[in-house]
Amino acid sequence: MKIDVLDTKGNIVEQMDLNKDVFGIKPNLEVLAQYVRVYLANQRQGTSSTLTRAEVSGGGKKPWRQKGTGRARVGSSRNPIWRHGGVSHGPKPKDWGLSLNDRVKKLAIKSALSQKFLDKKITILDSLKFEKPKTREMISVLNNLKTLGKALLVLNERDENIVKSVANIPNLTYTLAQRLNAYEVINANGVLFLKDAVLKLEERFKNASK
Repeated sequence: MKIDVLDTKGNIVEQMDLNKDVFGIKPNLEVLAQYVRVYLANQRQGTSSTLTRAEVSGGGKKPWRQKGTGRARVGSSRNPIWRHGGVSHGPKPKDWGLSLNDRVKKLAIKSALSQKFLDKKITILDSLKFEKPKTREMISVLNNLKTLGKALLVLNERDENIVKSVANIPNLTYTLAQRLNAYEVINANGVLFLKDAVLKLEERFKNASK
């Protein structure tokens, strides 16, 4: 599987072979859907909470006597139907987390990468270096590469100058090859890899298969 490697001006400098076991499998859409559901569930903090009638203040005294007033009987001002009363069946902190085994996670990211390759949404950049953070230069690189919409930049290792150059650009996020996940790939319109990040990613899956 061949793909062009571009420089920051958008010119082709070479071609590289992509590992077909990572970028060339048949995408499993069911696994991708399952992965997205689990990923989004795990992003939920589960900290929403309401006060029950046992937790709101007041309510020590019966508001009025049981009979003879013509009004409905009430035992406490903390009753859920009263203003400032407790909440009935409201949310309480809970863990929304779900899990997937490593085999499914691995298949999901390979499926996501393979689908992006089929859609011609993967770009390989030979190298990217800034002497100091420069948002304007990063935007110029993206324009040269004709990067449109939401993009994901995949680095081999964290480079502070690149990270700071990316920080203020809307619709551009970055991640490292070692922690790239399927949701990030799916959520991006296009994926921009540095060449050494591709090699790192392929090494990651090669080691994982042992």
